[in-house]
Amino acid sequence: MKLPVWKKLLVSAVFSLSLTSVAVSAECVAPANPGGGWDFTCRQIGKILFDIGQVDAPVQVSNMAGAGGGLAFAHVVNERNDDPDLIIAASSATTTRLAQNAYGGATASQVRFVGAIGGDPGVIVVAKDSPFKTLSDLVDAMKADPSSVAFAGGSAVGGFDHLKPLQVLLTAGFTDITKVKYIGVDGGADAVTQTVGGFTQAMTGDMSEIVGFIKSGEVRVLAVLTEDRVPGFEDIPTAREQGFDVVAVNWRGLYVPGGISDEAFNAWAAKLQAVAESAEWKQVMVDNGLAPFTKIGSEFQSWVDDVVAQTQDLSRQIGVIQ
Repeated sequence: MKLPVWKKLLVSAVFSLSLTSVAVSAECVAPANPGGGWDFTCRQIGKILFDIGQVDAPVQVSNMAGAGGGLAFAHVVNERNDDPDLIIAASSATTTRLAQNAYGGATASQVRFVGAIGGDPGVIVVAKDSPFKTLSDLVDAMKADPSSVAFAGGSAVGGFDHLKPLQVLLTAGFTDITKVKYIGVDGGADAVTQTVGGFTQAMTGDMSEIVGFIKSGEVRVLAVLTEDRVPGFEDIPTAREQGFDVVAVNWRGLYVPGGISDEAFNAWAAKLQAVAESAEWKQVMVDNGLAPFTKIGSEFQSWVDDVVAQTQDLSRQIGVIQ
């Protein structure tokens, strides 16, 4: 029996809607323009989620730049708070900005942090001819005379690079961290150049920023701020093994809307765990210089809460926030 034209149109519309709903099973928001770290996180994790069968269709990536991640955060909180199919790229910059009230009153408790599955390790670096042979040498010199060491870093005052050496010093019992000299420059490469050139005594930044300088022999890495030594750089000791219990990595991970159910949150945690364990992600880490750093689900949420509290405390001590 021939269908009337209007019924054919209706069937066609329903079929089209069905295809649309199947075409995109999830969306990942990258809170920055294409090409940056958050965009990398969305595109790599999204691709692998589909490749290993954790989602039924390719993950759609949406770039939402603005306010250092604040625009995307506000969008999620105010407009998509209960969307179970939404994931958002995050990093250490996300928690630092939330801790320092850079998102206009927004707080970390308004979303749920799913996990981190890789990180760019924090480092403390000196020039190859520096008198400081170990992290303890550097810390002891600063405890004796805080003005004797100036750090260069690629973040602004109060940013993640600035906070790294402060955490180390606090674990060593040095509390007057306002006396620590920090010079924020335009990126990690400039920070290393300042140190190699003798304009500062040390550099604080990320491993990816100094690999070339390590290979050329221009720097000495006093410590890597990870739980374990970094694959490929096993000769560099961690701060922990030198007696300074500090882990500071620029982690790559995700958060989800705060209003989703525990079931939906746990489902995303399981999917992210599968990505972390995949051969595909391990290759991405090798190709992009990321170190192992896997914290998933409630463990990661608790870790984030602690990091935010610590960052707020440090930021108050140096006058970044009141």
